Amino acid sequence: MSMGAYDEDEHERREQKASTVDAAFDDERTDYEGEIEYDSGDSAEALLDQFKQMQSE
Repeated sequence: MSMGAYDEDEHERREQKASTVDAAFDDERTDYEGEIEYDSGDSAEALLDQFKQMQSE
């Protein structure tokens, strides 16, 4: 078969592959249970004082 020649079997194979839908994946949302805590850290003034102390060392 030469380059560019029509291959009916290949065409049918690609058509069949393109027309199938893979529905095997899980499309449900996952629910997570637990707790989360945020540490806001020191105040801006405390951080500035710490920065000034580090600069003086």
